[in-house]
Amino acid sequence: MFRYIVRRLLQMVLTFFGATFVVYALMFANIDDPFQVLAGDRPITDSQRAELNARFHLDDGFFAQYWHYVTALLTGDFGESLTGRSIGDMLAQAWPVTIRLALLAIVIASVIAVGAGVLSGLRRGGVFDTVTLTLTLVVLAMPIVVLAPLAQLIFGIQLGWFPPTATRDANLYQLLLPALVLGTLVVATELRVTRSSVAENLRADYVRTARAKGLAPRRVVGVHVLRNSLIPVITLIGVDIGALMSGAVVTEAVFNIPGVGFNLFRGIRTEDGPLVVGFVSVLVIVFLVINLIVDLLYAALDPRIRYE
Repeated sequence: MFRYIVRRLLQMVLTFFGATFVVYALMFANIDDPFQVLAGDRPITDSQRAELNARFHLDDGFFAQYWHYVTALLTGDFGESLTGRSIGDMLAQAWPVTIRLALLAIVIASVIAVGAGVLSGLRRGGVFDTVTLTLTLVVLAMPIVVLAPLAQLIFGIQLGWFPPTATRDANLYQLLLPALVLGTLVVATELRVTRSSVAENLRADYVRTARAKGLAPRRVVGVHVLRNSLIPVITLIGVDIGALMSGAVVTEAVFNIPGVGFNLFRGIRTEDGPLVVGFVSVLVIVFLVINLIVDLLYAALDPRIRYE
């Protein structure tokens, strides 16, 4: 186990530097004139432009810029955005909001997906299974850029069931509608994977043996079938957390939630390279850590899995 964790940590380091390098390259390759974008119609003098270029190392070559960024990042310094704000302070303000939103979304999606997926797998071919599969197709066909403003218009503005926007100190009720919208990104896939896994394990030899021994159906499903069926679902949930973080860009922008996605959207729109790269770097770290935790959970779910 120890050797496996060390090997994964080394892989995570390589993945982190590779991902940040690609993001850094793509972001700064597309920058035209970020200072003029931030200034709007106001002119920028040559002395101001020279000072800003020196401050953000934009006069240096690409590899020199990336080296300045990485060395500062290793010391915990995320730098400053082009507006002069500390990216570390912006992360400290934005992350609690996004974490609450993402956790609420993944809890809602997991409860619905696992519950409905188990029932569909147990009643494969029935009415509930057919209706569930149809609804998941509809959800998969609805992109979040359409679903988010539609849900805000119908349930937030016209019906008034939920607040149409949320603040930084939003409670669970204010985040419920954005979380439901965000959860639709992953609920259909998780449900289908759960259904397929349950249906496959119901035909396994150990399930037939458990039934032949006279175990109660509830124990057969709850202990033998569900435990083994959760392995691919747990894998998917770990990947989905990263998808929820990226999907929060649209959701937070629509519902005006000042989280990570909202800041990323604003940074991309204003061509604020340091802001975008800093926030994406933290997202990469979160994604890598979550996937390591998911891999380690395999052994807890299935005793047959060992890391040598």
